Amino acid sequence: MNFRNLLKNRTVLGLICIGLSLLICFGITPLFNSALKSQTEIIRVTKNIRKGDPVTKDNTQKIKVGAYNLPHNILKDTSELTNKFAAADLAVGDYVLTSKLTDKPYEENEYLYKLDGTKKAISVSIKNFALGLSGKLKSGDIVSIIASDYGDMRETFIPPPLQYVEVLAVTTSKGTDENLQATDQKAQEKQLPSTVTLLANTFQAKTLAELESKSKIHIALVYRGDESTSKKFLKAQDDINKNDLSERTYSEQKVPALNPTPTPFKTQTIQPVQGGKKNAQ
Repeated sequence: MNFRNLLKNRTVLGLICIGLSLLICFGITPLFNSALKSQTEIIRVTKNIRKGDPVTKDNTQKIKVGAYNLPHNILKDTSELTNKFAAADLAVGDYVLTSKLTDKPYEENEYLYKLDGTKKAISVSIKNFALGLSGKLKSGDIVSIIASDYGDMRETFIPPPLQYVEVLAVTTSKGTDENLQATDQKAQEKQLPSTVTLLANTFQAKTLAELESKSKIHIALVYRGDESTSKKFLKAQDDINKNDLSERTYSEQKVPALNPTPTPFKTQTIQPVQGGKKNAQ
């Protein structure tokens, strides 16, 4: 009897099925259950830790959890916390991953150390609560600058070089950046923002300085989300600045108020950026 005929025999098929069932029940299943029940010790956060704060035994604890399907980079030994700082905000209950730790403490105004000479950081005032998006702006936001009450005609417009600008920081009247305010409400009540620091090239910085002194500046949120999509907005703005708003055209058009009767910017439209989950115009 060959193998094909053997498989057609119901008795043989029944015995094979029974054998496989026994193998699964008494062989594979116990091993799988054992893996699920096995435990290991990991490090978990017990207090809210802000970016740049030290991660120590005082704000973490070692606990036992199921070892199955844990991230490969989860921390299991408190000795690995020596001279470590949070690379991102950590909340109570978070597992400590090596990717969330750094050897360098947070430096105040860290974003200023990243300037490479191609662009500048410049701050504009938030003269009342509404003009600064009611205190909801954050570092990394892409915003549009709207000028109102500009010139003798009290014009309102969005300058072409300032349609997409990145927010570096939002700062209170006491000089504290929004992301550094204490998380404990009893320790420090949230303060209202006083200025917004923006990343700008030379042309944009000149325009912002002019608008700061000769108009009301409103800040409108365009996009908040992943960094790759934010870069698309900034790239679109750089293309507009490069092609249509060079230093030469700034001088020739005499915009903003470089004559007694200023002519406001002619608004130009940038095509919507695709690919963002929270893209807004």
